[in-house]
Amino acid sequence: MNETRLKYKGKEALKELEKLTLQAGEVQEDVLKEIIRRNGETEYLRKYMEGCVGVLEFKRRVPVITYKGIRSYIHRIANGEDSSIITAHPITEMLCSSGTSAGEPKLIPTIAEDLDRRTFVYNLIMPIMNQYLPGLEDGKAMLLYFVKAETRTPCGLPVRTVLTSYYKSKHFRSRARDRFNDFTSPDLAIWCTDTKQSMYCQLLAGLVDRHRVIRLGAVFASAFLRAISFLERNWTQLCDDIRTGQLGSIITDPGCRSSMSGILAGPNPVLADEIEYICSRPSWKGILWQLWPNAKYIEAVVTGTMAQYIPALEFYSEGKLPLVCTMYASSECYFGVNLKPFCDPAHVAFTLLPNMGYFEFIPLRENGAPLASLDNEVEDEVAEDKVVDLVNVRVGCYYELVVTTFAGLYRYRVGDVLQVTGFHGQAPQFRFICRRNVILSIDNDKTNEEDLHKSITIAKRLLEPYDAILVEYTSYADTSTVPGHYVLFWEIIPHTNSMAQLDSNIIQECCTAIEEELDYNYKQCRTYDRSVGPLEIRIVKPGTFEELMDFFIGQGGSINQYKTPRCINTNGALKLLNSNVMACFFSPRDPSWTPKLM
Repeated sequence: MNETRLKYKGKEALKELEKLTLQAGEVQEDVLKEIIRRNGETEYLRKYMEGCVGVLEFKRRVPVITYKGIRSYIHRIANGEDSSIITAHPITEMLCSSGTSAGEPKLIPTIAEDLDRRTFVYNLIMPIMNQYLPGLEDGKAMLLYFVKAETRTPCGLPVRTVLTSYYKSKHFRSRARDRFNDFTSPDLAIWCTDTKQSMYCQLLAGLVDRHRVIRLGAVFASAFLRAISFLERNWTQLCDDIRTGQLGSIITDPGCRSSMSGILAGPNPVLADEIEYICSRPSWKGILWQLWPNAKYIEAVVTGTMAQYIPALEFYSEGKLPLVCTMYASSECYFGVNLKPFCDPAHVAFTLLPNMGYFEFIPLRENGAPLASLDNEVEDEVAEDKVVDLVNVRVGCYYELVVTTFAGLYRYRVGDVLQVTGFHGQAPQFRFICRRNVILSIDNDKTNEEDLHKSITIAKRLLEPYDAILVEYTSYADTSTVPGHYVLFWEIIPHTNSMAQLDSNIIQECCTAIEEELDYNYKQCRTYDRSVGPLEIRIVKPGTFEELMDFFIGQGGSINQYKTPRCINTNGALKLLNSNVMACFFSPRDPSWTPKLM
């Protein structure tokens, strides 16, 4: 990437964005030509190109693949073979994808200049935000960032999450200090691999600067809510530290202690009393704007199944802080930005940046027709004439994203399902729908992540009259009985004591409401074929999903990238959930179903 672009700030960054999107088709072709030019002599491309060159030959000869198609090459590099088998550039590290997003973690190759591309995207965020909310340079950002302890491949390559990679890079460490990115969290606290110590110090720093904070957030909504829960349990100790001007003995990390010594400059009993007064209130409704009265918005991913956290965030902010989702990225590639960051979370759309990689799309459905090919990880062959270029997607249609990168991924199926909502210049704008392979299935029924989320969104409305909120959920297909059935684990938290009025009939009606919203095939299996049993909801103890997060992080996940798995397929996680079940409820009747006339 042209290093000049890394220096773009403010209006210059926006001008570059406009230039790229207006010429998206040309930029995309240039990107693919450059990837072929650089990497054409790699073992992987020579296998398929057979001496041919050019964009058309690439598309005709190189197959569309899942991770299975590149895994053996990546493992060879991880074990010491030269990077040149897939890329002309030295692979500097392997990025570990989220272990809860698509099963087992995948190793994604990355090269040095990939950090330039990520930095380019980060540099766009504040200029975009400042168009809608001037004055963001006048305060601080309490953005909670975390790193994960890294491992190494057999040949010594670092294995990190994509966010750990960025926070440890020279791009972050040596970043130019500007008023748009004045964080409350000290770098040494961010770099602490003990998540609890890091979170404690970052929250403490944010509380000390509470009147200067104008931006709140974390990468994912789930991580930010976990921080709020952590604050609920630890605010008394945090107040003690502020009151005395001394960091408590529970913080043992040298970097954390060193970085906080300058922030806790001395005793501040007045500030401690202010925070204690707010946190000791019986309800934490609106706690965020009360603790940080000058905050303008909450920044976090709230799209896809992260939308589940919107009610909880609105409760803690009392609806006074807009929820902002700024960008769309993954371990494989950073994809795009949200040009209307203050839109309703349900309408978030990301404009894909054509210089990040080469993008193609597998059509999945049009105008509401059923999703296709979303139910497995098999290496389905995708006909070349079925794959669509970036500028040729159609508004309203659904696609699976395919990416080709400089680092050695060629026509790689990312696994994300997107819907086109419009265009900015020549660049399409997409709404994130779901991950490709998160489903429930007992017989002929196939329930994907989107349909499950929609059905639960409808059903949880039945809780509202009882002032209760569904804060988290997951599911699994229980085939230990005949017939098997869907099981949902729900964690419900009351806002008041009216939760006690929630009787079994209400939760049973939730079961029925979910089944009524599921698709034709599911209801046929339940009502006519009797191949699927009544749906079950298991109510779990408060805090269960924090334990689940700890479980997956302990298995190698990252708090930054953690997303609650919407379908459980590991025995350890299932055992944890079942050990916290307080009550079980089943759907009391069959869902409505009418045979279709063929």
